Amino acid sequence: MSEPADRIAQFRKMTTDDPDNELGHFRLGQLLMEDGQFADAVASLDRTLQLSPEFSKVFQLLGECHYKAGDPAKAIEVLTRGYEVADKRGDKMPRDAMGKLLLQYGGTVPAAAEVVVEDDGPETGFKCARPMCTFGKRAKPLIFAPIKGELGERMAATICSGCWDAWKKDQSIKVINELRLDLSSESGAAEYDRNMKDFMGFDEESSTGGTLTLGTPNGAAHG
Repeated sequence: MSEPADRIAQFRKMTTDDPDNELGHFRLGQLLMEDGQFADAVASLDRTLQLSPEFSKVFQLLGECHYKAGDPAKAIEVLTRGYEVADKRGDKMPRDAMGKLLLQYGGTVPAAAEVVVEDDGPETGFKCARPMCTFGKRAKPLIFAPIKGELGERMAATICSGCWDAWKKDQSIKVINELRLDLSSESGAAEYDRNMKDFMGFDEESSTGGTLTLGTPNGAAHG
């Protein structure tokens, strides 16, 4: 089995074993898209949006898949909705990427959303930037950078403690077990870090730098 096919099979198993695993569906959609299986990628990315309706990066990939599968009208519809979601959330990179795709595909870039400032209140405070965050106004900031380097500092500034705990205590274990990762190997550590960044909603190009040290608090080794 080729490496792409092997990885696709791994994530298919992950999503079959855990149908509500949004990261698994997202990674499967990415891999299917990279392999040119656009119709199957659409199904996986659609499922991701069902689980995480504000995951703006997914709209970008889904729009591209619809276009490459021969449905430009659907691509424009998805990208328009995605642009609005990304603009409202302040996700500038996927928003701008979708704006370019809309123009390329013959669509129109929506007008910028009006910025709404929430009233101060006992529940208002830290806003987690993770697209799949479920904590809302209950989100609490991390008290320290969970990993070393620039990426850890970015997490401390933008990701809530609940989302970090969800990764550390649940999703990271699933990734290691389902993908059978050897964290002592360079490829295993890279795959782990890739999934961690996807879970946090960080674009690859905007989350470089720093020492990931396998995604453990303050660079501690896995136990």
